[in-house]
Amino acid sequence: MGKLLVAALLLFVAGCSGGENAVPGGSKIDALLAKAPVYSGQVTPGSAVDRIKKRGKLLIGGSQDAPLLSQLDPISGELTGFDAYLGKLLAHYIVGGPRTELLSATSETREPLLANGTVDVIIQTYTITPQRAERVAFAGPYYQSGQSIAVRKGTSGITRPADLAGKTVIVGANTPGVKAVRDAAPTAQIVEFGSDPECLTALKQGRGEAYVQDQAILVADAAKDGELQLVGEPFTEDPYGIGIKHGDAEFTKFVDDWLREIGKSGLWQEVWKQTIGTVVTGDVPSPPAIAS
Repeated sequence: MGKLLVAALLLFVAGCSGGENAVPGGSKIDALLAKAPVYSGQVTPGSAVDRIKKRGKLLIGGSQDAPLLSQLDPISGELTGFDAYLGKLLAHYIVGGPRTELLSATSETREPLLANGTVDVIIQTYTITPQRAERVAFAGPYYQSGQSIAVRKGTSGITRPADLAGKTVIVGANTPGVKAVRDAAPTAQIVEFGSDPECLTALKQGRGEAYVQDQAILVADAAKDGELQLVGEPFTEDPYGIGIKHGDAEFTKFVDDWLREIGKSGLWQEVWKQTIGTVVTGDVPSPPAIAS
């Protein structure tokens, strides 16, 4: 998967002016919704599903600036991308329509948003880790990625994780990139920033020599920013999960069952083809095993 994403980057850049390779528009969700299931089972009074159904919409913590994953389309005003479409399909499953409200989240605010009930779920390339699982319940994983290295175009001397030794490395605060850099290059000086755009700005300003982040995010970043260059392959395995309030086993199982259903029906694969698959060549991947 990692090699395919990197290899396809040039295809995406070539297609950014429009056409089939452009980031998909809002109309793509209609085709997905036509195949999407709606839950018809019993709902426990007072449960998360009950509250969402009564509210009539799903509150999601996420992003609107991540191409291929969750990006606001300036023309249609709709959120597009893999995470965004999954959120709409989950809302459709619960309330019978793709009615969602997005609240912007960062790596530092995701857990408080869940804990205080501001959002129902986090769908934002949220990597499952043992440390996070102590504070958040995770449904999934729903996607598999890994940490990769990005540098300013023309940078030499950094081609693999070991080359980060002694370098100043930018990472997102409270992300798996922190541990990944410490494990791969213990002598690297780590500088943390709160969001992906802040990390990119810092890299371009020369406040670090490399930026370590999830590969799916970096591929999308490089596609819209010609100053960014990815080097090497992912050097970790990072499963994405849907964040749920800690301790809510019933809602976690509910979302897990939904993920299994859309994986078996082929809907997950359709979402992938309409988003990430517009720039990735090769066969459609299989969804990761749930709770693996």
